[in-house]
Amino acid sequence: MSQTVNVHEAKTHLSRLLEAVERGEDVVIARAGKPVARLVPARSHGTRRPGAWKGRVVIAADFDHTSEDLVAAFHDDVEPHP
Repeated sequence: MSQTVNVHEAKTHLSRLLEAVERGEDVVIARAGKPVARLVPARSHGTRRPGAWKGRVVIAADFDHTSEDLVAAFHDDVEPHP
């Protein structure tokens, strides 16, 4: 279920709108009848566990190597291709 409210109503009834979002409703905030924003539930990322990605990510041996051509391009030392 979706409801659209104007900015003034959203400011006045923010607590009520947050309760609606917690119940799973979609709330759209509009300015002059045009949708501007949508209130959605915040995602819970749970607790972080150090080392959870250990063994799942591989960094290439040449990760820190940057080619001379690329460095030159960042320093504007190369001629553009015609």
